[in-house]
Amino acid sequence: MKSGFNIEWTNEAINNLDLIVEYLSIKWTDREIQKFFNKLDRSLNIISKNPFAFPSSKLKTKVRRCVLSKQTTIYYEIRYSAIVILTLFDNRKSPNSIKL
Repeated sequence: MKSGFNIEWTNEAINNLDLIVEYLSIKWTDREIQKFFNKLDRSLNIISKNPFAFPSSKLKTKVRRCVLSKQTTIYYEIRYSAIVILTLFDNRKSPNSIKL
């Protein structure tokens, strides 16, 4: 990652990423998986350099959300000198199931 805030991941976010990768590896091609990771990397780079670029969540005002794709949203929080990725949420699920 280039200059900007450090990115830290919660266990919840790591578990969600693992589930996404598992799903993609079953349903999609390696090329599509690489596209997903490229998009994730670009979004994390933007978040790192300009964490206020994305709107606050309606659930918690200190939490921000970045729509990665129509299926996935990144929820993150700015903490001191780091960005904490709270979760990668599957937008097809009920919004009530978001763990922030």
